[in-house]
Amino acid sequence: MDTQFVRERITQLRLQKGVSEYQMSYDLGHSRSYVYNISSGKSLPPMGEFLQICDYFHITPSQFFDDSSENPALLQTAIEELKKLDDDDLVLIISTVRRLSKA
Repeated sequence: MDTQFVRERITQLRLQKGVSEYQMSYDLGHSRSYVYNISSGKSLPPMGEFLQICDYFHITPSQFFDDSSENPALLQTAIEELKKLDDDDLVLIISTVRRLSKA
């Protein structure tokens, strides 16, 4: 992983969320050029800001760096909903997912 990955991943997640660089900068409490500077390679966010960016996208830092998932925010939502289920419901969901993945 390199700085290019971080820039591209932020751009990917921002586009999936459907927000502009300006809007994301504003939402994070920064000047309008904050996200542009990250995307263009002029700067990288410090660790605290990186964690805020992950929160902004509703993902964990681990999900940020896991490029095997195209939409980690959607996956995180599914995980949060699954946590609310009891064991019987989880078994049912797992069998349904397995059936669907065979199709």
